Amino acid sequence: MEFGTDILGEPYEAAELTLRPDTEGPVGATLVRRLAPQPADPAAPRRAVLYVHGYVDYFFQTHLADHFVALGYSFYALDLRKYGRSLRPHQSPNYVRDLTEYDEEIDAAVQVIREQDGHTELLVNGHSTGGLVTALWASRRAGRGLLDGLFLNSPFLSMPAAAAVRALGAPAVGALGRLAANRTLPSALNPHYVHSLHRDHRGEWDFDLTLKPAEGFPLYAGWLAAVQRGHREVRRGLHIDVPVLLMASTESISTSRWDPALHHRDAVLRADDIAALGPRLGRHVTVIRIAGGMHDLVLSGPTARTQVFAELDRWLKAYQ
Repeated sequence: MEFGTDILGEPYEAAELTLRPDTEGPVGATLVRRLAPQPADPAAPRRAVLYVHGYVDYFFQTHLADHFVALGYSFYALDLRKYGRSLRPHQSPNYVRDLTEYDEEIDAAVQVIREQDGHTELLVNGHSTGGLVTALWASRRAGRGLLDGLFLNSPFLSMPAAAAVRALGAPAVGALGRLAANRTLPSALNPHYVHSLHRDHRGEWDFDLTLKPAEGFPLYAGWLAAVQRGHREVRRGLHIDVPVLLMASTESISTSRWDPALHHRDAVLRADDIAALGPRLGRHVTVIRIAGGMHDLVLSGPTARTQVFAELDRWLKAYQ
């Protein structure tokens, strides 16, 4: 596979993964990489991490890559089909009808990392919807030796609503997903979350607001039904056979107005629900709560961000 310069510039490279076409036409995903120096000892393990982003998102968190490369991990990030670098004009943004569709690009990325680039150990890091997708993938791939650990950053394991509301709404969403998968639904995405992140608003980070717009993209019934099916799998229990590190904030916030607390809480998901579901992922799950953490924990303020990386490093030394 040929890599060229990524939109982030050097030292980041990108390559397109050509995937099977779907009902909308040609499909591709984008694999971004930043290689770490090879170990001096040829017998030493060659470690890599594969990052998978969340909903209405793409990879731009270069400080996350910096951290892993400093630890000796080559860093890879996957912009899933119809997201970020991979979104094409003929496609419905972020849309799939089943989360298993993502297995194709994750499998292809792992093949590049292990077989083409020769890495012997692989950590997979999923954020939000990417956390749900990678957890389900890891469970389906159990026993194959494809990954050595899973790091989940605020994974989307449950809808951000009370259990009764989820139970009442699920049948209607499921029916729409079957009968009118392309129907758009009112989006619950909070634009203030992106405003709390981007430096042109109230945040400290720079990213492309056309790839990660504050107002989000249309929410499709088929995609939402697919996510609900994934959530049911999680509630029944997964079978991930490698150590899992799950991190979530200590608090959440739901607001339609700007609130300074958006800088210190999860404004997208219910952090308590995430933590409660963690033990259902597998037999070896470490759950860490981050005080002052935002939804994307690595984009939190300096104090919380330092805690995230310290806990990650502690877990890596113990289990990787």
